Amino acid sequence: MAEVLVLVDHVDGAVRKPTLELLTLARRVGDPVAVALGAGADGTAGVLGEHGAVRVLTADAPEFADYLVVPKVDALQAAFEAVSPAAVLVVSSAEGKEIAARLALRVGSGIITDATDVEAGEQGVVATQAAFAASFTTKSRVSRGVPVITVKPNSAPVEPAPAAGAVEVLSVSFGETATGTQVTSRTPRESTGRPELTEAAIVVSGGRGVNGAENFPLIEALADSLGAAVGASRAAVDAGWYPHTSQVGQTGKSVSPQLYIASGISGAIQHRAGMQTSKTIVAINKDAEAPIFELVDYGVVGDLFAVVPQLTEEINTRKG
Repeated sequence: MAEVLVLVDHVDGAVRKPTLELLTLARRVGDPVAVALGAGADGTAGVLGEHGAVRVLTADAPEFADYLVVPKVDALQAAFEAVSPAAVLVVSSAEGKEIAARLALRVGSGIITDATDVEAGEQGVVATQAAFAASFTTKSRVSRGVPVITVKPNSAPVEPAPAAGAVEVLSVSFGETATGTQVTSRTPRESTGRPELTEAAIVVSGGRGVNGAENFPLIEALADSLGAAVGASRAAVDAGWYPHTSQVGQTGKSVSPQLYIASGISGAIQHRAGMQTSKTIVAINKDAEAPIFELVDYGVVGDLFAVVPQLTEEINTRKG
C-alpha cells in the first residue's frame, strides 16, 4: 500500500490534535508515515502509533529551534525522497502552509491549501475545499507531481487505529538557506486555560453587539461553561474590545468547530468567511434581519445581555 507523509505538529513531544486528525485522513489514502522534528520528537512515537502511523521518522537538531521554517523544509524533503509518498499532509497553520508551499516548489508538485477533507480518487488523491467565503464546496486534485495538501483543523475525527509506529532516525542535510532567518527571542503567550481558537471543538464569539470590552466577560463565561475557545468579530477587535489573536474572519483566523456560537455578530461576509464551515452554527442577535441568520442552524432573536447569561446558567446547572 502507498505511504502518506504526515508532518507532526508537536510541542516538546506532546502531539497536537490536528496531527491526529491528519492521521485519520492519511489512512484513507495509504499507510501514514509521520515526520517528527525538533526537541521531543522521539517521544511522539507512542501516540502516533496508536493513531495509525506505521513509521515515525524523527530528527532533532538545533536548527529546528534556532531558525525559521527552512530547516523543517529540508527535513521534510529528505523524508519525501526517502519514502516516495503518494501524498504529503500538513496542518493548515501559517507555518504549515509555508512549509508545504516550499516543499511543493522544491519537488515540482502541486499544492492544495485549507482542505477540509481528503480521499483517494480514481486519478489520485482528491481534496475538498470551501471556496468564495465558503459559498461553494470544491473537489480538487493536483495535475503535477505528488500532492502536497494542508488541512484545516477540525476537518476529521481523531480515530485510534493501532499501528507499529516504528521509530527511524531521519538523516537531514541542511542547505545554505537553512540559517538565513534566525530566531532572536521568544515570548511565551499567556495561557487563558481555554483551547486554541483554530483547534477548538466549540467556539463562542462576540461582535459589535457586545458593546464594549467590559461586557466580553459574558462571552467568556459562556465559553468557559462549554469548555470553548473565545473569538471576536473584526468590529470588536478594531474597537479594541478583544485581542486581534482572537479575531475570526477573512482577515483573522479561520475556524471549523463542531459548534460555533455567534453573539451580537451581524454576519458580514468578512466574518462568515472565517467560520462558515463550522458543523453547527448558533446565532444570538436582537436584529431578526441580521445576515447571520441566513446560514445558522439555530437562531435566537433576542438581547444577548439577557440570553447569554441565561444560557450560561442553564449549562452550568445541567453540568452540576
